[in-house]
Amino acid sequence: MSDHSIRTLVIVGGGTAGWMAAAALSNWFPKGSMAITLVESDEIGTVGVGEATIPPLVQFNELLGLNEDDFLAATKGTFKLGIEFVDWGATGERYFHPFGSHGADINGVPFHHFYLRECKRRTLPDIREWSMSAVAAGLGRFGRPGAGARLPLSQLVYAFHFDAGLYARFLRRFAEDKGVTRIEGKIVDVRQDSESGFVQSVTLADGRSIAGELFIDCSGFRGLLIEGTLGTGYEDWSRWLPCDRAIAVPCALPGPPDPFTRATARSAGWQWRIPLQHRMGNGLVYSSAHLEREDAESLLLDNLEGEPIAPPRHLSFTAGRRKLAWNANVVSLGLSTGFIEPLESTSIHLVQSGISKLLALFPDLRFNPAERDEYNRQVQEVYDDVRDFIILHYKATRRQDSEFWNYCRTMDLPDKLASKLELWRSKGRIFRDGQELFGPASWVAILLGQGIVPEEQDPAASRIDPDMTADMLDKMHLSYRVMAEQMPAHADFVAKACAGKAAPAS
Repeated sequence: MSDHSIRTLVIVGGGTAGWMAAAALSNWFPKGSMAITLVESDEIGTVGVGEATIPPLVQFNELLGLNEDDFLAATKGTFKLGIEFVDWGATGERYFHPFGSHGADINGVPFHHFYLRECKRRTLPDIREWSMSAVAAGLGRFGRPGAGARLPLSQLVYAFHFDAGLYARFLRRFAEDKGVTRIEGKIVDVRQDSESGFVQSVTLADGRSIAGELFIDCSGFRGLLIEGTLGTGYEDWSRWLPCDRAIAVPCALPGPPDPFTRATARSAGWQWRIPLQHRMGNGLVYSSAHLEREDAESLLLDNLEGEPIAPPRHLSFTAGRRKLAWNANVVSLGLSTGFIEPLESTSIHLVQSGISKLLALFPDLRFNPAERDEYNRQVQEVYDDVRDFIILHYKATRRQDSEFWNYCRTMDLPDKLASKLELWRSKGRIFRDGQELFGPASWVAILLGQGIVPEEQDPAASRIDPDMTADMLDKMHLSYRVMAEQMPAHADFVAKACAGKAAPAS
């Protein structure tokens, strides 16, 4: 390490974000090269509703060298193949957003163009029937593709459901084994350099002072350092994402856990359903301008599939992000950076994304502004892209049964999203831009799932003989079904590979 190397790093806050950062940083840097301290207080609870994830977490765990079955057993985890959406386009409708692709491109032309063209010739099943992940999910099956898996099994892509509190505990053990020091205590004061404004230390209630050269703010919504100390500012997105409240409550499992998350639209928001090994995670995200707190709680409790096993927890938030994720010598992660409702299970991924970008642009004591600016640009781009994808779900509704859905259906859109929708409506074109998290297949799933069908298909699709492509579609369709039927039941796979020990629900 150079003379300018950072040698003391302080993480403020634990939970999923704090311990993910501690685990990744301690694994990245040689043991002893940098002192990493994590400060958290048992008095301050964590939000802990991020129980569903998306596929990039598989790579995060692999980079840490974690055994996937051990991780799932420790966190009471199950597998996730996508999200089922109920009542979003219109009441009584449902569709599936699978991980992975739909079908296979033909001569470089995206599969969905041929599917849409064939739909004009004959009646076809929903496009989910051409997704390995969706077909397996629909049958309640799961099989982990090996490194040499062949088509169509190689197209099965998965993520996880797990207990976020247990995941933080699992990563804590990993990080402490790598040399991270945990300090229990409540921060009551922050000391800054009088000239630069950089944070120098935090003071605990018992008088201890923890000094650092780089600080990672994982303190949650309040943003103790990034906002409370540095006054970074917050960009409010509630005009596009009007939900500002959530209720979370676990219940008993009604049966074998499904290998997918469910999001059910309600009169003023939506309800999540996340099956773990030992319980079902449930919650309601809603707009307080359209639904009273007591009515929201009753709505959630009345729609549980099992008996509640803990009291409901109420959360308040404002959708948006900090104007800067890195300010001075403070980098924020997770809820300290911003909040986008967990409709597409992106909360934990945004932590992971921030960590990977920090490692790629890790500073030294000179804190080059170019590195900071690039980090902020990349984080803002990721948050904005995820925001637009979430807005799409609300805007694409045809529901007219409540003031909430009328507002969402008629609201103005961010320019980039408006342009994307226009390209789709014209000829079904979807392009992945920059570091966008969700690729074309994800956009296709939501758009078709909520009934937005393009006027035409890309002219390039017309170059391929329609009878030939029809035959290919039929063969693909059959291959997915046959493969899924050969997989074990999801619950059986979990029980054999990664069952957790019986323990009280956390």
